[in-house]
Amino acid sequence: MKIAKIVSSNSHIDYVARVIDSLDSDTPPKAADYCFGQFVRLSGESEDVIGIIYDSRLVNPEYGSFGPRLSPRPALGNFSPDYINEQGILIGILLLGTLDRSGKAHHGVPRQIVPAGHDVTKIDAEDVKGFHSDGDGRVHLHYYSQIVANAGQFAIPLLDSIIDQLCVGCAETEAQRLRVLKQSLTWQGTFGGMKL
Repeated sequence: MKIAKIVSSNSHIDYVARVIDSLDSDTPPKAADYCFGQFVRLSGESEDVIGIIYDSRLVNPEYGSFGPRLSPRPALGNFSPDYINEQGILIGILLLGTLDRSGKAHHGVPRQIVPAGHDVTKIDAEDVKGFHSDGDGRVHLHYYSQIVANAGQFAIPLLDSIIDQLCVGCAETEAQRLRVLKQSLTWQGTFGGMKL
């Protein structure tokens, strides 16, 4: 499901996308489709880039216009057909790695640059599991340091969200490893002052 389009970037792995709305699509995504911790795909020719939503911003250029209005907002479309609602939602996407056409995952900094206007699609739990599993069914988080270095104040909540998603349906030994990591994150967030 398409949820957004890339509009800019803050770095090679930190992108900004605008959530599509009713002007872009007859079936815009629901709020649950672009929530914090949602894994996303940016499709490429030879491989797909996998990322995660870690931030959001509301855009409302009308906030500062307190002047009198000649007509109510719904009527503006009739009197001024070129009137466009410029309010929107921007989401921050942190790139975590790639998934090639054979289904092999590579965690780390993707080599390719994602161009402006590129579609961002939501991926399901099965694809998330495939991105994090090796052939033996072990769970990997090789992008851990990328999140810590780039997600700022959202690093611990984001890793916590990822662990919760990965614990669902994984083997008990892997779930135990993830729970230990989660306890460590909780301790670091509470007592360690985010010194990871």
